[in-house]
Amino acid sequence: MELRNREDRVKAYLVRLLQDNVIFDELSYDFLEKVGVMDELKDVPVPIMKKHLDSISTVTLGEGMAFVMGADPDFEHTDSYIKYINKVLGEEFPKYLINQGVETAAANDFDYACILFRAVLLLEPDMPDALYCYARACKDSYELGDEEDYIARFKAESIEAFELVTLARPEFDMGFYFLGYGYLNLGLYIKAKLTWDDFMRLTDGNEEKNELREEIQGRLSLLEEPINIEKGYNMVLNGDYSDGVNMLQKYTDSEYKTWWPLWYYLATAKAEQGMVEEAVEDYKVALKYSPSNIEIMERLIDLSDDQVMIDKYTKKVEVIKRNIEKDEEIRKEMSELKYK
Repeated sequence: MELRNREDRVKAYLVRLLQDNVIFDELSYDFLEKVGVMDELKDVPVPIMKKHLDSISTVTLGEGMAFVMGADPDFEHTDSYIKYINKVLGEEFPKYLINQGVETAAANDFDYACILFRAVLLLEPDMPDALYCYARACKDSYELGDEEDYIARFKAESIEAFELVTLARPEFDMGFYFLGYGYLNLGLYIKAKLTWDDFMRLTDGNEEKNELREEIQGRLSLLEEPINIEKGYNMVLNGDYSDGVNMLQKYTDSEYKTWWPLWYYLATAKAEQGMVEEAVEDYKVALKYSPSNIEIMERLIDLSDDQVMIDKYTKKVEVIKRNIEKDEEIRKEMSELKYK
């Protein structure tokens, strides 16, 4: 998994841990000469975990470097840290970090575990075990999260990592097990079914997985109607508005009537067919179930001839966009790594 030189979804939340856990210092030239890393670390600030201040060693220095570059893969000294770890600590260190990450996750400190697994992926980008552990840690992080942006970012990171796990290890059943749940949580029911079909195929005849197979079989049996609704969405997206309306209309008085995308795509299809008044009403229902959805409000602004409603939603969109901009500014500030 490529962690560097990309839009890092979760870095802003991970670098927050640095200030409480790490201090920076420069190692003496005598020490660098003794360890044989003068070229790698001369005049380079080295992170030291606060918990290791009384037990500094080549290993604990490596842990501090791993912690920083795992939190921020694009940190300016990441290359120097990687060179130090490879030269001094060798190929066993990534395995050590994985064990540390597993222990940390077992203590429910999932963000910390994410950092350690990310560090391993910087050292060994193609290590499937690290990728799987990272996907699991991101999943556990968002399941315990209580902030919408945090949950969305860690969820997306987890799903991407699980997708890569299934590509790297196509015979590893648990990758498909967890990826199916990821798709389910995103409302991608067709993908969830196909992914769990792979899980069932891979575990066929495996008595140790019988309990999980029963669990997934139960999930699959409940997917028929959600899959039909998703097919309706896809019809609308593909311009098949009439069939899309016919498919989605069946579920407007069902247990799925509170799903805002159902009303959104129904409204979109009707608007495209010139049924403007009906579309406006359906968009209003969608907004009821997704009250801060900017796209729905913008559709209502475009379609409505009610100036009072237009003004109302225009002001609300402006407020929400300002709040989003403020949140983004805060995340950027959080992403700036500062020495302490």
